[in-house]
Amino acid sequence: MSIQTLTSDMKRPKVVSAKEWEVARQKLLVREKELTRARDALAAERRQMPWVAVEKKYEFDGPKGKASLLDLFDGRRQLIIYRAFFEPGVHGWPEHACIGCSMVADQVAHPAHLNARDTTLVFASRASQKDIERLKKRMGWAFIPWYTITDDFDKDFGVHEWHGTNAFIRDGDKVFRTYFINSRGDEQMGSTWNYLDITALGRQEEWEDSPKGYPQTAPYEWWIWHDEHSDVPPSEGWNATVERGIQAGIGRRRRRS
Repeated sequence: MSIQTLTSDMKRPKVVSAKEWEVARQKLLVREKELTRARDALAAERRQMPWVAVEKKYEFDGPKGKASLLDLFDGRRQLIIYRAFFEPGVHGWPEHACIGCSMVADQVAHPAHLNARDTTLVFASRASQKDIERLKKRMGWAFIPWYTITDDFDKDFGVHEWHGTNAFIRDGDKVFRTYFINSRGDEQMGSTWNYLDITALGRQEEWEDSPKGYPQTAPYEWWIWHDEHSDVPPSEGWNATVERGIQAGIGRRRRRS
């Protein structure tokens, strides 16, 4: 294997001591924390967004047959649908989905963590279930629920010509569209945190600025091992760990204030 070196015409930053490097890092950290707070504030604005009722009935094909939009929630309160382009006419067909959509799929965290926040993530394409299952097996995406669009869902929700992520919430059998993001906005998707940040209920943690009555729990207590996910309450040992983490965070904030 050849040894890679920087090109002579590359203008690189200066090399400094470890102490000088730490000073530079701390200076940048101030800006990074500002960005984090701005991101939290933007997510709070999303939770104040109005909802629009979904009156039209939609039908998908799924691994278990026909499914309505309500069925895609899988009994949970929130639903996120990513429209992936995998169908005749798309570059890569029939072996692959769109390159960009495939990169998005590669980033998706295990859905059990979204499920723990009463949220379901699914992908939807125009390809048949047979082709989708073949693609999922080839690409290692078996854990992503993936449905076939059979009607005007993609056109009605702005994803018939370009990929995009729609967020929904349900109140009983009533479904509402709450948010939509596409283009470069989709680049950030894949992380559990970022998916929750585009939902109506957010991360559902006590520190969030959410409307009155929204479900919220202490930070960390909903974290799980995805292979042991269940509805059983966290153990006393885990609750104690959570409390130590919370108190440590409070202590750090006090010292910095």
